[in-house]
Amino acid sequence: MNLTKNTRRAAAAALAVPVLLFTAACGSDNGEGASGDAVVKVEGKTGAQPKITVPKGAKPSDKAVTKTLVEGKGATVKKGDVVRLDFSAKSMKGQNLGSSWTPQPGAKPGGPRTQVVGEVSDQPTQQMLPPKVMSAVTGQKVGSRFEVEGTAKALIGAGLNPQSGIKPQDGLVWVVDVVGAKKVDKKAQAQGEQASPESGMPEVKAADEKAAKITIPKGEKAPKDLKEQVLIHGKGPEVKAGQGLIAQYTGVKWEDGKKFDSSWDHGGATAFQIGTGSVVQGWDKALVGKRVGDRVEIVIPPKLAYGNNPQSGLDKNTLVFVVDIVGTV
Repeated sequence: MNLTKNTRRAAAAALAVPVLLFTAACGSDNGEGASGDAVVKVEGKTGAQPKITVPKGAKPSDKAVTKTLVEGKGATVKKGDVVRLDFSAKSMKGQNLGSSWTPQPGAKPGGPRTQVVGEVSDQPTQQMLPPKVMSAVTGQKVGSRFEVEGTAKALIGAGLNPQSGIKPQDGLVWVVDVVGAKKVDKKAQAQGEQASPESGMPEVKAADEKAAKITIPKGEKAPKDLKEQVLIHGKGPEVKAGQGLIAQYTGVKWEDGKKFDSSWDHGGATAFQIGTGSVVQGWDKALVGKRVGDRVEIVIPPKLAYGNNPQSGLDKNTLVFVVDIVGTV
């Protein structure tokens, strides 16, 4: 189900989660989130899918109500931190609205689950959680489970999709587990001596706090298979599937060398989950197993990029990315 009026395509990667609940343009028009008594019952331990029960006759608050169900023992989350979260959501009428515990199509049994990875903010930039829910992560501790409930108008506001069957006065509930959190330096980038490009690989010139300049080799045809090269070798921990990856990146099209996106154009280092199908296949294949501090050049053929997504406008393009891995969560 899609509760939003529209969704936006992530420039570096397309989210594989089928339930994109919220649009970057949505907002809540009904006051700030508040602590208080919740009317629903939540059972289960953190790290496992919660059971959400709505008492008969329960009436939702017309403001966002937040309740900490289990207090974790980890670091306290601050605004601007990058977090990795599990969630379950449903309406007070019993309609399921999405869950990170629901296996995604093609997911390997026993493999990492698709979770929410994003920056804690009260601004409407997080597609999988409404701003009121995302902002409620602030002040929670890693390992905590909390609940946010209220009317659809209070939690989603103008972003509510009228075709979803959810009305503004309907009650909605989110139960969220804080899996991890990390403070982010938005200007961070890989440091060290950069290797020369291997034969057939584009040349990369990375300036401080600017999109990298990527030059496609003249006369070279786009490779049909994934190509990658570590340009700077970092000394940090190995990146594992399921982690949130914090990175700087720049992407250009092989065909004309034109840049189509860069994290530097959007405020600096950004985060996404790796190894779960939450990004294009080329990223998952190339970046899992690399190390924090690496600068990686990736050449991705359409079949491992946007080949199945004509709406992207990049479905026929071979894409070249330079990715600086600056952290994990």
